[in-house]
Amino acid sequence: MAFWLASRRNGQDSDYIQRFDPRFWTVNFPRPAMACAVTQGAAGLRVELEFHHRNELAGLIWTSEDRDDHPLLAYQTDLDYARTTLRFHWASGGIVALDAVNGPTLTIEGRDAVGQPRSWYVRLWNYATGTPQDAEIVLPFSALSGGWSITGSPDPVHPGAIDRMFISLAPQGYDPASTAALPARVDGWVELSGITCTGDRPMLPIGDVMVPPHGLGMATAYDDSYHLTPARLLRNLRGLGYRDAVVHYLGMSHFYRLAPTGPAAALQATAQICGPARLWHQSWLGLCKAQGYRPILSLSFELLAQHCPAPWGQRFADGSPALTGWVPPSTLLSPANGAAMAFLKDIAAQFTALMLEAALPVAFQIGEPWWWTDQTGRIALYDDAARAALGGNPPIIADMHGPLDAVRLAVLDAAGALLASATAALRDAIITAASGQAQVMLLVFTPTVLDPAMPELRRANLPTDWAWPAYHRLQLEDYDWLTGGQQALRAAAYATVQQRLSYPLAAQDYLAGFVLNGTDRQAHWPLIDAGIAEAAARGVDRLFVWALPQVCRDGYTRLPNTGEPIMQAFDEVLYPLALGRDAGVSAEFSTAIAITASGFERRNSQWNDARLHFDVGPGVRSELELATLIAFFRARRGAAFGFRLRDPFDFSSHQMIGTPQASDQLIGTGDGATARFRLCKWYDGPQPQARFITRPRPASVVVAVGNQQTTAFTLQPGGWIQLQQAPPVGSEVRAGFLFDVPVRFATDRLDVNGTNFAAGEAPSVPLVEVKEAA
Repeated sequence: MAFWLASRRNGQDSDYIQRFDPRFWTVNFPRPAMACAVTQGAAGLRVELEFHHRNELAGLIWTSEDRDDHPLLAYQTDLDYARTTLRFHWASGGIVALDAVNGPTLTIEGRDAVGQPRSWYVRLWNYATGTPQDAEIVLPFSALSGGWSITGSPDPVHPGAIDRMFISLAPQGYDPASTAALPARVDGWVELSGITCTGDRPMLPIGDVMVPPHGLGMATAYDDSYHLTPARLLRNLRGLGYRDAVVHYLGMSHFYRLAPTGPAAALQATAQICGPARLWHQSWLGLCKAQGYRPILSLSFELLAQHCPAPWGQRFADGSPALTGWVPPSTLLSPANGAAMAFLKDIAAQFTALMLEAALPVAFQIGEPWWWTDQTGRIALYDDAARAALGGNPPIIADMHGPLDAVRLAVLDAAGALLASATAALRDAIITAASGQAQVMLLVFTPTVLDPAMPELRRANLPTDWAWPAYHRLQLEDYDWLTGGQQALRAAAYATVQQRLSYPLAAQDYLAGFVLNGTDRQAHWPLIDAGIAEAAARGVDRLFVWALPQVCRDGYTRLPNTGEPIMQAFDEVLYPLALGRDAGVSAEFSTAIAITASGFERRNSQWNDARLHFDVGPGVRSELELATLIAFFRARRGAAFGFRLRDPFDFSSHQMIGTPQASDQLIGTGDGATARFRLCKWYDGPQPQARFITRPRPASVVVAVGNQQTTAFTLQPGGWIQLQQAPPVGSEVRAGFLFDVPVRFATDRLDVNGTNFAAGEAPSVPLVEVKEAA
């Protein structure tokens, strides 16, 4: 299927939204505070807040430029708020009141009348009518003033160039100069209702595309989208054609409740979803239910390192923690630590309850459970709990790259059993919480667990105890290899996973993506899209794109089929009659020739390869063969369906009609990563011409790498050779083969005159080559 990297709308459907539409507000805050915004009807939103320290401050934000939606769905940038008025009803609790020092303030960031960057601080109480916790607020932007008092020392706002604005929300007991913990956690809330915008430009144009469903699922993550409203996420999913199942990663840093530890914070003793995350997911799950989506909640063994209790994390033999490369780093929970595993089970049970509350089927993904390894080959099997579970003093595995003795292999097997036991216990906790009605899936990241440089790592990180039917579905992702062009590693990993775990393709999912840096969008998305197509061709049951933030940032747009019935355009059959030497063959190029005023020619070759034409009528020698031809013509519906034809003059890689040899044709040169090469035949001359072969005879194909014939390859549709290993840098990849030409009847009409045929005059049966994209 085709895709498009859209950077902006260019004639696609659009609509209008009211400026300050509740769906498009965001929140921001410093951790360990937590906040979320959810929509309440068409004109309201609620902000839920948790504060732990006196200096924590959250913001409810409106930006003039939409940086979070897909380009085809974003609202139009408009910096001018002159003569525009915003009205809403304010209600709040647990935060500093409207009339107090440090009460809710609208900070406006923009430029003054001469274009200099400026910020204004508009005290909302100055524009409120009512009580400090319950008021009507009217904000006429052309008459707004910053400062404590609008009469004493006004600071008029310039409304013509506003980039963003945010309402500050502080806890009761707020002190910007203190990092001390609050006496108790402050749970605050704010509701804006009856949001209306009047005056000049109260409406904003917004993209309103509706890509028809294309069969792909989407992956989202709470750590990436906690600041957005759930309604906004689902609007992007629906507009871009994603339906049905959606994988939603709960994340490693925002869903759990924290407790202050001086100026910092850590997980509180009892595992709990924090209030904002609970409200956000109630809204998310409810909207999924209403719109027909089936969310799959994903819980991993990963936590933000600064919040993880020290005994819970995996550790290397020297006692150092297993830290990922994220900034700030995360760490991996030890499968052997009872308290860490109890935390996961408690959290999973609470999210299961939310799914049941939303009347949704319970579907959970256990995401990427593994023992961490670093680039030097160390494996983190040595936290106290793991040491105890592995015999008390397990031998040190200093480097997974090298050969390991039987004792260390046994340690890896035992570690794999520990990991499998931990995931099974989490699976069972989810099923129990759902009263037996839950589907639990396992996500495996093959570039890590099947790193060819550490071949024994699979003992610990791909235990055979995970084999079918231990989990309802197996989900695979391999984005490092996918975007790195490591096709041989990808193919070998599929075979290894199948051999070890044996999940049928009907019980497998594939997650394609992601693009970490937007600068890689042009290079990586074609590979990701091709990976989706390749997984579909393998017969994988469900396909997901990972993940929505990158899809929106880069404008990835999966284009569906047109909706017309798909016709099988090619029949994998051979023309049934033998072609004699009387058959006509002609090769056609397309050359544009321009004659200059002085009589000179300028020629432009428009085709890279010739297109062949045949007349196979002279091969028809009897009435029986004529009947065969007519039946074959009718079965192809005239020119509608293509078929194979053996060119009597050119059907081999060895010269024209010789016996194929593995050294016949150069089809590629090794770069150490590429393992997929396209069959082609070279026609020598001053400018050698390559002819790509899309219909080889499978049994005839022979391949050589570096002058050594090999059978470690598969022939893929379209004439592609997939080697099991990427050839070394500089080594030649050659192939020999027999091939047919893909052709069709040139016309929808076949003329046969019985009298002429009986007199020995052959009919004309023109065929034309079908150029195939592979």
